[in-house]
Formats: sequence, C-alpha cells, structure tokens
Amino acid sequence: MDYAAIVSMTGSGAIGWGRAGEDRWRARLGTLRQVVRQELVARQLAGHLTGRLPQRVLDIGCGQGSQLLVLARCGHLVTGLDSSAALLSDLGRSLSAERPEVASRVRLVRADALDTAAVFAPAAFDLVLCHGVLMYLPDPGPLLTAIAAVTSPGGQASLLVRNGDALAMRAGLSGDWPAAQAAFDGVSYVNRIGVAARADRRSDLAAALAARQLDLEAWYGVRIFTDLADDDAPLPDASQLELILDCEERAGRSDPYRAVAALLHLIAQRSGAG
Repeated sequence: MDYAAIVSMTGSGAIGWGRAGEDRWRARLGTLRQVVRQELVARQLAGHLTGRLPQRVLDIGCGQGSQLLVLARCGHLVTGLDSSAALLSDLGRSLSAERPEVASRVRLVRADALDTAAVFAPAAFDLVLCHGVLMYLPDPGPLLTAIAAVTSPGGQASLLVRNGDALAMRAGLSGDWPAAQAAFDGVSYVNRIGVAARADRRSDLAAALAARQLDLEAWYGVRIFTDLADDDAPLPDASQLELILDCEERAGRSDPYRAVAALLHLIAQRSGAG
C-alpha cells in the first residue's frame, strides 16, 4: 500500500484540537508521560486479547498509531481512522519502516470520528479502539452510538477518557486552587496542550455504554504517578522506566489508586444479536 495515498472519506483537522494543539501533541510524543500512557494501555488491552487472532480492529482517532502498530505486529488486521493529515502522514512513515507483513495488515482512512458509522459497515470490527477522542466532544453520545454500531456481537470496545471523578487531582497537586475548586462541580477543563476538553465519570460512561449494548468488562487507571511529570520529561534509562511502568501498571489495576488516575481505560463487550 502507498501510505502517501491515504483513503480520504471526509473531515479535516483533529477533533477540537486546532493546528496549534496538534503541533504541541506531536512535539511531546516520546516523552515520559506519553510513553507511560501508550505502554500501559497496550499492556491492559493485551490481557483481553489472549488467544484471539487475528481480529478485525478499528482504531478511531489513531493519531500517530502507537496502539495500531502494536496490534498489527501481533497479527491483527487494523484500520486506522483519523481526521489529521499530519498525524496520518507520520503513521505512514512509521509503517514504511515496518516489515512488509506488518504493513500489509494496516489500512488508513482519513475521516472524522463522528462519521465512523457512515464510513464502515455495521458490525464490521471485532475490536474498536477510541483513545483520547471522547474528551474533545461536547456530547459523547453520537460517537458511542457509532462505536456500538460497528462493533460485532461479542466484540469489544476499548475507550480511554479523562477521569471526571478525579478531575481536581492534577490542578490541586499543582497548586491551581481555582481550577481544582471548579473541577469538583464540572467536567470541563483545559488540558496540557492548551485545548478545552471534557472529562467522563466512570458510572455515567458505563451507563451510556450499557444503553448501547456495550457491557463494561473491565476498567483501569492510567498515569497515576507520572501525570504531573513535565511535558518534556525525557525517558529514564531502561531499568528505571521498567520500574515506573511496573508501579503504574499495578496501581492501574488496584483500588484505591485507579479511581484517582488521570485517565480511565474502559473495556466493554458488545452484546445482542447485531
């Protein structure tokens, strides 16, 4: 596949980011906070995929493709959807450096996340990822409906969202008391790339998923200890990084730590007959 000729369906620009926000995101890839996020999500998701090869996977808002690449290397057939030409171009270059058999398992589509159900057939995927997208939508309902529509019966959805039950944590620990006070009563905030965003409370999101025949199977916390690391904090040496990841992984699976994580990773299973 020629990854310079990405299938373009609709949309332009990342949801809610703007060019400046997208540029700041790209500049921070490979830093400690981002590596911890991506590695933890990959480890948590892997525990739900054992023995299930290959799966048809859709990654909504795939961005630079961190999770997409992991899954393609494991043998899954992955479609990456994103509205950002720049991020898809970055991903295309990464794919060009992969083994041909890995790259052959990947299809890239440029489209808006909200057009997911229009772009793909019903029940077309066994696993649908939607990581870091819902936070940029004022109402998550339409995208959740689309996710349910393209997930096959018995299939899974993996969502990564900002934790509305712990929204005051980052601001309070940083000493931003007005923001911390406001966070107790709302779900809106300005994130670390300077973009207005929204958090989800786990109970509300679980109910919204259940209403769409997506039953919560498991949930994890992500980036509990490293959320306050500097935006440009570099990776430590390999042994120190593994120690950090081990602590983060254990906390992300344990109470009370996971309840106050910056991010929540929810995995739900699609019920019903289609």
